[in-house]
Amino acid sequence: MDLNILLLGGLSIVIAAIVQGTLGLGLSLIAAPVVALLDPSLMPGGMLVLGMVMPTMTLAHEWRHVAWNQAAWLTGARVVTTPLGVLVLGWLSARAIGAVVGVVVLAAVCLTAWRLEVRANRRNLVMAGAVAGVSATAASIGGPPAAVVLQHEQGSRLRATLAAFFLIGSIVSLGALAVGGQLTHHQLMYGATWVPALALGFGLAVPLQKRLRGPRLRQAVLLLAGLSSVALILRSVL
Repeated sequence: MDLNILLLGGLSIVIAAIVQGTLGLGLSLIAAPVVALLDPSLMPGGMLVLGMVMPTMTLAHEWRHVAWNQAAWLTGARVVTTPLGVLVLGWLSARAIGAVVGVVVLAAVCLTAWRLEVRANRRNLVMAGAVAGVSATAASIGGPPAAVVLQHEQGSRLRATLAAFFLIGSIVSLGALAVGGQLTHHQLMYGATWVPALALGFGLAVPLQKRLRGPRLRQAVLLLAGLSSVALILRSVL
């Protein structure tokens, strides 16, 4: 294992875990572009391992606030479209996957900055889950569509509901990748090695949940995610 990849990737995961532990999402938005820049072959399996562990921590802390009906519609739609994400991985090279990650993140940033007025009705939940099924499996980024739909929920309810969605969805995506032959030992090893960094970031996030307010932190997340995605796209196409 490459020490530079472990350290730089681990640092990005600590920061990403702080953000997701506070806002409910951000792990893939922030860490996935960095990990893909360091080693595209670690995507998406390495991040999906973390995407399974992080929501487990969140649910252990805030499980009482889960909106199970919303989580069920999101997850059901994600399960249906997950095989499409596996097909996308079979079509694209490692460099192309890096570009896909960058484009998905940049699109998510633009969509979030636009502040679409979207409500958490059944139709929108199903649409968001369907998009996430493809993007999470192909690029390990499934949170933004669901977060846009749930944007009007109170903080603890948003975090807990997204965590339930992320946990089940990550398990399904990892299983689909394994069946499709797209999940490697290399990805699993790096993902498992980064779990302590994830736990550190989550531990730092818990006391910030009531102290930090959205606007400034949200702007910083969008800026970091946008710059990372642009750098990743340029590296993949040049």
